[in-house]
Amino acid sequence: MRESAVGWNPRAGAAVVLGAGGAARAVVAALDEAGVEEIRLVNRTPARAETLARDLASGGARITVHGWDTRNTVLREAGLLVNTTSLGMDTQPPLDLDLAALPHAAIVVDIVYAPLETGLLAAARRRGHPVVDGLGMLLHQGRPGFEAWFGAKVAVTPQLRAAILETLAAPR
Repeated sequence: MRESAVGWNPRAGAAVVLGAGGAARAVVAALDEAGVEEIRLVNRTPARAETLARDLASGGARITVHGWDTRNTVLREAGLLVNTTSLGMDTQPPLDLDLAALPHAAIVVDIVYAPLETGLLAAARRRGHPVVDGLGMLLHQGRPGFEAWFGAKVAVTPQLRAAILETLAAPR
């Protein structure tokens, strides 16, 4: 995400993270490490989000938990929105989110990579938000496995991203 979110400032406003699973855990930890001061964790199951917030409470960020019914209003004054749920992924229901309260300068990230352009990213792009798709996260997740299997270091570069995009676009 860091490579794709050029110009992102961790102090630009709260980060809103949708979801409380393993991907959310990694994202919240990375945001805390990057110096984000406030992380708003939004989940359909508040108890799960509370556990995640409690587990990661030793960092510097203030993590607050919000119910799914507040997902539209917690976007106020946010500098970053990250969807870590499966909503919007192929074969899953769409993510029902109204971006009206999200400041136009906020970056919108969707870790979903199938499809690469989710409904969330399309809506954010139409509003003029900088957007980041899930391909970078997928490539970074694959790197350790590749290195373990083949004993060769892999750098996630713009050229690697382009090659993967070319492969995805090829007729099957």
